[in-house]
Amino acid sequence: MAVTRRAILNGLLGTGATLLGGAGAYGFLYSRHQLEVTRATLPVMKLPPSLNGLRIGLMTDVHRSLWVTDDDVRQAVAMLMREAPDVIVLGGDYVTWGDRDYVRAAAEALSPLRAPFGVFGILGNHDDDRDMPAALAAKGVQMLKDARTTVSVRGEAIDFIGIRYWTKRGSDIASFVRGATGFRVLLAHDPRRLAEAAALKISLMLSGHTHGGQIVLPGLGAITKQKFPVLSGTARRGQTTMFVSRGVGTVYVPVRINCPPEIAILTLMPDPQAT
Repeated sequence: MAVTRRAILNGLLGTGATLLGGAGAYGFLYSRHQLEVTRATLPVMKLPPSLNGLRIGLMTDVHRSLWVTDDDVRQAVAMLMREAPDVIVLGGDYVTWGDRDYVRAAAEALSPLRAPFGVFGILGNHDDDRDMPAALAAKGVQMLKDARTTVSVRGEAIDFIGIRYWTKRGSDIASFVRGATGFRVLLAHDPRRLAEAAALKISLMLSGHTHGGQIVLPGLGAITKQKFPVLSGTARRGQTTMFVSRGVGTVYVPVRINCPPEIAILTLMPDPQAT
């Protein structure tokens, strides 16, 4: 019988006394707060020359909660704003289990985010379909709930296609892509949508959801490593380049081990292998 990520993490929660010894205690007290800026250059196929060097800021999996405080989120926001990206993408899971107590707090903490070509957000599996997107929209985030928007950047059209976590069928995703004539970017919380993005020949996909594994054990790796195409960083399938962020917050257990939180600054460049 397959063991799910949730079952394993719930098991860890049930043995919290053991987990919070040694590395677990460090992961609770320190590692989950040691936010990093990951700067990556992404080789992208069919990248228009005018978009060479475009910088996208990616922040995901905030999980504002009792354990992920305003200070944690505002630190991430401040670090991202210091990088001054051209575009900002929010990758979903702003709270945990749609907790209404933190919906407004999450939106308020994210409200300083600004970028020359816009701030775009999608929904993760922990977000409700109404209150969270409404709260973020009120703070200036353009929410893409199974929708597409076109932005002119340096005279070039970029089509941002944002899908909800629950939108999985290739035919549904194709319907949002249909008619897009610019450079296409898929915003999908779940990196498993890489298969659909590749089938549609979308050049770039941005995701979160995995937390990079959150708990990466020496010699064993991450609990969820076999579930996703990649837990963090860059992956490639066909003509599609994907980047998966480890995210800012934690879920199930407030611990990170060998997997620090991050915001990502992604610089686009033409794929040198493209013909």
